[in-house]
Amino acid sequence: MTNSDPTQSSPIEGSPTVLFASDAASSGAPHIETPVAYDGVLLAGFGGPEGQDDVIPFLRNVTRGRGIPDERLEEVAHHYRHFGGISPINAQNRALKAALEAEIARRGLGLPVYWGNRNWAPYLEEAVTDAAAAGHTTLLAVATSAYSSFSSCRQYREDFARVLTETGAGASLTIDKVRQFFDHPGFVEPFVDGVRAALAGFIADGIAPSAIRVLFSTHSIPTADADRSGPRDVDFGEGGAYAAQHRAVAEVVMAAVADVIPGSAEAVEWELVFQSRSGPPTQPWLEPDVNDVIAELPSRGVQAVAIVPLGFVSDHMEVLWDLDTEAMESAEEAGIRAVRTATPGVDPAYVSGLVDLVEERLHGTPAAERPHKTALGPWFDVCRPGCCENVRAGFKPAVSGVAP
Repeated sequence: MTNSDPTQSSPIEGSPTVLFASDAASSGAPHIETPVAYDGVLLAGFGGPEGQDDVIPFLRNVTRGRGIPDERLEEVAHHYRHFGGISPINAQNRALKAALEAEIARRGLGLPVYWGNRNWAPYLEEAVTDAAAAGHTTLLAVATSAYSSFSSCRQYREDFARVLTETGAGASLTIDKVRQFFDHPGFVEPFVDGVRAALAGFIADGIAPSAIRVLFSTHSIPTADADRSGPRDVDFGEGGAYAAQHRAVAEVVMAAVADVIPGSAEAVEWELVFQSRSGPPTQPWLEPDVNDVIAELPSRGVQAVAIVPLGFVSDHMEVLWDLDTEAMESAEEAGIRAVRTATPGVDPAYVSGLVDLVEERLHGTPAAERPHKTALGPWFDVCRPGCCENVRAGFKPAVSGVAP
């Protein structure tokens, strides 16, 4: 990353347009440092099928607007059918909702949590309609995605705007969104715990640190989308903010686990890898693929690999299939030991961290006082103009960001 500090993105001249925003967020300031009296939390998920009959309709929702025939969708459907047509993601979000409600109650915040998905029931439309019907006027959204890109941030913001418009709830209801939390301690700490345990286990079994690799895996996205992730006035280098954020968090994790490595932390090498690409072969996506890297590890003298699902907040289908199934098969074929570390899920540190993000906005915590583990944070409360453009469709109306 060069040129400027991403947390000091250029101010907006004139009167910025921030759709469906609270009075404070409508200013367009990168960080909202005045208290906002939110009266509800919107937990926004991706959604997933919960039976064999749901699989193709769900995949149609995910790929809507792209004209992909059912025959091609069936190529992906077998991942879900392998697990009875059930994605774990809805059950995980139910558990996360309950955990958030318990932590919010423990802190005496008095905020109800509404849960809605982008691609499967319960849909965002239901959650927003229910909140409006209950008389709520100022929601704070928590999306189950930690990093910056179109699919992991802006698409949620566009869906919030679409739902507020289509349901008519936008006449009485505003939605702000917490900052991307890739480097919040509550998100990072579970990964530190997982990598530390994996390395300690390998070393206890007599594997030399130099024969161990840590692969930090995240969802691949088109390189054109990756290059457009983050604010436009900052040069994050190859892969844009999306790749830069992952690399920064991986560095933090490896520095934190040095205590289990005899000698120097540099003895265990690591790499950022990608998984779950779904685009046509002619379209460039972020590389290298996790399976390709695993296949090469024996030639580098590697005997054991820790696979870290750094891009995921819970055990999505991409974790169960792409890592627990395909990547583990690749490791077996390569003749090396492999451990897949845990996702945050409902780890107490993660749940507490999400509620910390809610309290930041309730209290208007100054940016200088907000916890973050990398130099890229704390990320923006209100996304900057042109942030995370969808190359295929351009910009659509979105909440919690200054309109381009």
